[in-house]
Amino acid sequence: MEKTVFVLLLLLVCCFSEEQVHTEPGNDIIQQGPQTQTQTGEPASGRQQTCVPDIHTVLREMNAMLAEQRVEMRHLQRDNEAQRVKLRELDVQKTQLDEQKTQLDVQKTQLNVQKTQLDVQKTQLDEQKTQLDEQKTQLDEQKRQCEAALIKLTVKQVAFSASLLASGHATIGPLNTDITLVYKHVVTNIGNAYNPNTGLFIAPVRGVYHFQFYVHGHGHASHPSAASLIKNGHLIYTAYELQASLSLSASNGVSLLLEKGDVVFMRLWQNARIFDDGYRHSTFSGHLLFTM
Repeated sequence: MEKTVFVLLLLLVCCFSEEQVHTEPGNDIIQQGPQTQTQTGEPASGRQQTCVPDIHTVLREMNAMLAEQRVEMRHLQRDNEAQRVKLRELDVQKTQLDEQKTQLDVQKTQLNVQKTQLDVQKTQLDEQKTQLDEQKTQLDEQKRQCEAALIKLTVKQVAFSASLLASGHATIGPLNTDITLVYKHVVTNIGNAYNPNTGLFIAPVRGVYHFQFYVHGHGHASHPSAASLIKNGHLIYTAYELQASLSLSASNGVSLLLEKGDVVFMRLWQNARIFDDGYRHSTFSGHLLFTM
């Protein structure tokens, strides 16, 4: 655009210069006579006439170009103004983003401080938990020791003695199968290891126990008086007597190493008999000798 304007201005200057040369009096280029021609053979007046319209044309073109340039300048000014507005908006946004970044950095620092504090608290809690676990372990051990000591104090006093019938007199048997004898008249049951409802003695602690049992009956030619001491289902010792008449009695005793929970009871033989009355002839007794 600037080159075009420059060319038009140069052309306009050339035209004015040529017109001035032809119109000045005494100019050497213009020759005398009405039909004087230029070196190209054209009349000088015709050259002047064509130059004037060219000047107007150039002026019109220049005016048109100037108008276009003014329009373009206005467009450029509007564009520049819009860009300045956008730049201001971008500056504002950048400032806001910087402020937000600063706030985020502050929050990040605060979070890091809080995280450090939480880590310290977690460490302290872990230490306290470890201490509590150690204290719990110590308390559990003390509790176990106390319970063991209490059991020892308690189970050192284990003893029972019972007779077969609670009252009256009766002969049990003969039966076609073995049965568990339940001694219902309890004289002593320290430690409650013997159960008068089931006839079972359950060892409360590991140790050595001594048991004594007596079997009383009336003589019979084919039905003996016989009962065995049973430990965990296995026969240990037996009291047995067979005679045709009169009263009879048999007894036995044993010391057994029992584990905690072992079961001891008396079993009447199949086809055997046992008798008891208010004199408490048939009895079952036991007590703890010492723990192991």
